[in-house]
Amino acid sequence: MHTTIEIEALGKQFHSPSGQWLFHHLDAKITEPTTIGILGKSGQGKSTLLRILGRLIPPDSGTVRLNQKDITQWEAAEWRMNMSYVAQQAIMLPGSVEDNLRTVSTLHQRPFDQKQARDLLEQLYLENLDWGKPAQQLSGGEKQRLALVRTLLLQPPVLLLDEVTASLDALSKQAAQRLLLDLHAQTGTTLIWITHDLEEARIACKRIWFMANHQLLEDAPSESFFHAPQTAEAKDFLHNQIATVATNAAEEVHG
Repeated sequence: MHTTIEIEALGKQFHSPSGQWLFHHLDAKITEPTTIGILGKSGQGKSTLLRILGRLIPPDSGTVRLNQKDITQWEAAEWRMNMSYVAQQAIMLPGSVEDNLRTVSTLHQRPFDQKQARDLLEQLYLENLDWGKPAQQLSGGEKQRLALVRTLLLQPPVLLLDEVTASLDALSKQAAQRLLLDLHAQTGTTLIWITHDLEEARIACKRIWFMANHQLLEDAPSESFFHAPQTAEAKDFLHNQIATVATNAAEEVHG
């Protein structure tokens, strides 16, 4: 699976009288299957960037090209089959668990692969899930994992992951990470992954996009970013994140 993505001068403005930029002049290029972690403080536009890449909202400047073809030249449905977005807050469609699993097949007129669905569910510890149960009655963690499986059934070349493990317990989080990394290794699926978990970024991502000051401030191999960030903003970010983790760990010990 080989997909090239070119992001050129991409920008998005706040919809307010000030017209300030959430981010602007964002350039990046992906020329081979990889795993990218998007890091940065809240409010830097990380989720907005993923939503633009998923063609859920339009940019205010610049463009995105997939396999040398501009985003405006693609049918929206075809684009989303190639670059599929999984939201942080899982949205369950009306109906049962099975209805949700079959959604991709229905929308894109594909045969439903029940065996693959069961295999994916099993890998995420959902093998005992009642397929007839209303999806809205699932727990938050179950909804998140079901939403991930629903998207994986589409087999997109690029997965846009917006903190998809944030609401999961430790065991389910590890299972999701393992599933996604196995998928990347076996099929060449590119993962573009927002996470606030530095350890997850270290484990899962070969490359880091660090967003600050309304721009993509660093684009570096993961090991280089974590061991020798090039900007003061990145250094401060890593220092503060590590300090927060240490404080939380100490509180758990003494709590």
